[in-house]
Amino acid sequence: MAIKWPGKKARLSKKLRQTRWAPFWTVPKIYGKTRRMHPGRHTAVKRHWRRRKTKA
Repeated sequence: MAIKWPGKKARLSKKLRQTRWAPFWTVPKIYGKTRRMHPGRHTAVKRHWRRRKTKA
């Protein structure tokens, strides 16, 4: 799909931003200084292109 409609492109870019890792400094802020956690654990939406479809 080389050419995307602007509306669909905007929806896809929003979905892409939602699945990014959270910033590294949010981990001690949420869980405390001693707890070591991956920043991907508390992103907005956990989705993989193979598992869940976006319907964008």
